[in-house]
Amino acid sequence: MKLDIEKENICANKLMEHKIENLVIEGDIIVPDVKPDIVSSIHTNGNICVYKKEIVDGKIRIDGSIHVNVIYFADTEDGNVRSLNTNLDYSEWIPLGNSREQMDLNLELNLKSMECTVLNGRKINIKAYVEAKIKTYFNDSIEILKDVKNMEEIQRLNKKIQIDSLVGKGSTKTYAKDTLMIDNADQLAEVLKSEIRIINRDFKISYNKILAKAELAVHILYLTEDNRISHIEKQIPIMGFIDIPNISEEHICDINYNLRNIIIKPNDMEEHSIYVEIEIDIGSYVYETKEIDLIQDLYSPEVDLTFIQKKVNVMTGIKSTREICSIKERIEAEEMRESQIYDTSVIPIIQNITVMNGRAVCEGEVNINFLFSSNHTIRVDSRKINLPFQYEMNIDGLQNKNDIDIHVEVKQQNFIILPDGKVDVVIDLELEAKIERTIEINVVEDITSEENQICKLYSMIIYFVKPGDTLWNIAKKFKSTVQDIVTLNQLEDENNIYPGEQLLIPRYVCKNKRISA
Repeated sequence: MKLDIEKENICANKLMEHKIENLVIEGDIIVPDVKPDIVSSIHTNGNICVYKKEIVDGKIRIDGSIHVNVIYFADTEDGNVRSLNTNLDYSEWIPLGNSREQMDLNLELNLKSMECTVLNGRKINIKAYVEAKIKTYFNDSIEILKDVKNMEEIQRLNKKIQIDSLVGKGSTKTYAKDTLMIDNADQLAEVLKSEIRIINRDFKISYNKILAKAELAVHILYLTEDNRISHIEKQIPIMGFIDIPNISEEHICDINYNLRNIIIKPNDMEEHSIYVEIEIDIGSYVYETKEIDLIQDLYSPEVDLTFIQKKVNVMTGIKSTREICSIKERIEAEEMRESQIYDTSVIPIIQNITVMNGRAVCEGEVNINFLFSSNHTIRVDSRKINLPFQYEMNIDGLQNKNDIDIHVEVKQQNFIILPDGKVDVVIDLELEAKIERTIEINVVEDITSEENQICKLYSMIIYFVKPGDTLWNIAKKFKSTVQDIVTLNQLEDENNIYPGEQLLIPRYVCKNKRISA
């Protein structure tokens, strides 16, 4: 008999590899001729950019640069503070055994810390410690068996599952530009440092487009011509449209931002201003949650069916949640008594995630770097402090550490120097947990049918349940049906049978006839 089989095609996005790699990006930098010699460095920070990322021959290649700011004491008569702003280019190769060129790459780079070593007055060495979070995905079209239409008496063992099917993906490039006006009393000499963060991420889906929007939080420390240090902060809107067909508001949207290029410089066209231009890549994956009545097993009392089952990995349970972790500490900082804080860098780092019974416990530390002056002159000192933190997130259904990825950013920070030389620290961290589970499903394929063996003449058999038996397996073995066994034996729960229990099994008679027991 030729079978009339109905199938459904589903685009499954499979997680192929999940890896965290710690990188050390290093390089020597020559001090430009227009800058004075370096005596010692005070503070070093940076913002990391990615120009290109690709999978090549089982490896990931990442090309980009780190926009480096070095604040240093200059070799001048008055020992003024100066800065060196430059780019440290990098090209990194990371091995990934299961990844190939046609796969999708999700990459997040976090700059954890930086070091500056003075080699001589005109040359420094920069080391940047970077955490790379890497995920690779493969999109595969899977045929799911829905029904066999021309066999009325076919018996099916179904299982309802939810999977997240990929609807589409896309990317765009956008720019965040603005002119930051400083105080009219400040004659800008140079930019000392800059910090850039992407905050308040949001999106909206409409008309086969994604409107991705966020804000670029820019913090700039600068030096004036009369050797005063000041700062300016601004939040610049980010907006980009991503075209993806066949998407709707009900779909799940995963959006990623990457800095691509940074320009921060005194504005030559307008006094008392700093020009900021940031190039940003925005990428998105869109998923649809589908409930599938998946056929796990099937048979027919009338004909012999043979089929092949293959195991397929699919993604499910994609979601994200955000929570605030508040840190309040009072720290000893005697050297900062009666001082003025010029700038504070806060870098949160998650060091470990423990998953247990639907709970994710995040452990990490916040690295704080103070730039301050005790006499309100150009003399600048620095102080580093590490504060440990721990936070617990409750996430339904979470069982595996590999199913969760947590992104942390500083939502709010406040520091007050007290008269006794202590510092009150208040920091709010926003933890965004992205969850995606990988499950293994059985897919039935290649079904064929043959004529059944000669029907036996007895109307029923007596069977004693063995350990591990289910009604489905018993019915399939004797070519009966689960419903007939339940009805004849007056079972209240088909899932509740026990070893040694006696069951009467009616024999299904060929040609749609049944012998009454």
